[in-house]
Amino acid sequence: IPVPIPVPQTLTSLLPSSHSYRGLTLVLTFLSYTSYHLSRKPISIVKSQLHPNCSALGPNPHNDSNSSTWCSWAPFDGDNYKELFGALDNAFLVAYAIGMFISGIFGERLPLRYYLSGGMVLSGLFTALFGLGYFWDIHVLWYFIVVQVCNGLVQTTGWPAVVACVGNWFGKGKRGLIMGIWNSHTSVGNILGSLIAGAWVSSAWGLSFVVPGIIITAVGIICFFFLVEYPEDVDCSPPLHHVMTTSEKDPEAVTSNEGPLSLSGQSSVDHSNSPKEPAEEPEAISFLGALRIPGVVEFSLCLLFAKLVSYTFLYWLPLYIVNVAHFGAKEAGDLSTLFDVGGILGGIFAGLISDYTGGRATTCCVMLVVAAPMLFLYNHVGQNGIGTSIAMLIICGALVNGPYALITTAVSADLGTHECLKGNAKALSTVTAIIDGTGSVGAALGPLLAGLISPTGWNNVFYMLIAADVLACLLLARVVVKEARGWCGHMARQRGYVAS
Repeated sequence: IPVPIPVPQTLTSLLPSSHSYRGLTLVLTFLSYTSYHLSRKPISIVKSQLHPNCSALGPNPHNDSNSSTWCSWAPFDGDNYKELFGALDNAFLVAYAIGMFISGIFGERLPLRYYLSGGMVLSGLFTALFGLGYFWDIHVLWYFIVVQVCNGLVQTTGWPAVVACVGNWFGKGKRGLIMGIWNSHTSVGNILGSLIAGAWVSSAWGLSFVVPGIIITAVGIICFFFLVEYPEDVDCSPPLHHVMTTSEKDPEAVTSNEGPLSLSGQSSVDHSNSPKEPAEEPEAISFLGALRIPGVVEFSLCLLFAKLVSYTFLYWLPLYIVNVAHFGAKEAGDLSTLFDVGGILGGIFAGLISDYTGGRATTCCVMLVVAAPMLFLYNHVGQNGIGTSIAMLIICGALVNGPYALITTAVSADLGTHECLKGNAKALSTVTAIIDGTGSVGAALGPLLAGLISPTGWNNVFYMLIAADVLACLLLARVVVKEARGWCGHMARQRGYVAS
């Protein structure tokens, strides 16, 4: 009688588990969006080299290069250079904002892996083309504008795809903290982009774009081969997004749509037959259907003003430091990375607090309220010393980017898997694209307004940023009130339970 040979336990342990795939998804999507931001950052570093203050170098500045345009690069060598820089920023950001509303619709209907990888390869191409203008000695504005427009359109493939992938793998339980840590890719990309661009900004600024273009292309190819879109694709159970089942008892009633819907992503919803089929049956949600999800409009409009502030710093902070603190281009670029260091801390803190309290909107509102006076202080005392400058940049980065990070990650994933969708997983990309697309309108307006206002003085730019922060806070007032009522009702029920 043949004796069955048992499979060694070491072999079964080598098989990929759900946790392994989740880890792989986090790492790949983190690297993906890090490379997206890495490729966007060089323009803010190179601006100060396209039109430096040549008179500050003395009456007869020494030319260390063989280029006749070593000090200023035409067409950015005129007195209207700030307006031209604003046009470059706007070309990218307006195209990005328009493309984002369309991108989510495509993201729901195309394989996310192909969509993301293709967008990354094209983003690398257009990023490199901007830098090749240096080596090809191009001095016409339309070339740089067209490249920026094309780059803005193809970069819209990134955010809906990566948020959808992460949302497909992670339930709501610890989503704020996980996505707060994961969302540090934005700041890590900005930091790496600043350092890479700064390495060549004073010698051959074209490489400041070509090298990031090569990096994002390489990461896109890696994602094409290794990214897994859905747990069902590898026979893993999908996560529990909220506690809403008709068959379950309801001992712990949910107090609010914005409250903690589930603290357990590994609950007893593990029926062997049902979880895998419903994910493929529902049709993708329409644009208007996504707008009707409670909270989408409020958070979208809030993000418009929050992202206006964040992207103004992203594109203009190095130039502000050069003009106000009189640092060189490389030193200003390196110092500006501290704003992104603060952004990492702010995103993690916002996610942790919102998970603990269940109040996404309240967390955002409090950080926005505190950010306004901090921006005022940074403008007036932030350049009084290197220590003060470092501290203020980190604090402002945390308060400005914290709400922005929370809305674009955990809030978008919460709304894209809202209870009213009844388990339809095909809304995540569309909801994410609507929220980030609306925010991108603010991202386009911020640098444009900064370019128009900065000739009247940097004080006016900061007043504009403070006003935007206050408006962002006010737009969340209704959701904050709803969260507060939910907490009050929950506390009243707890008191009644204890009394009885």
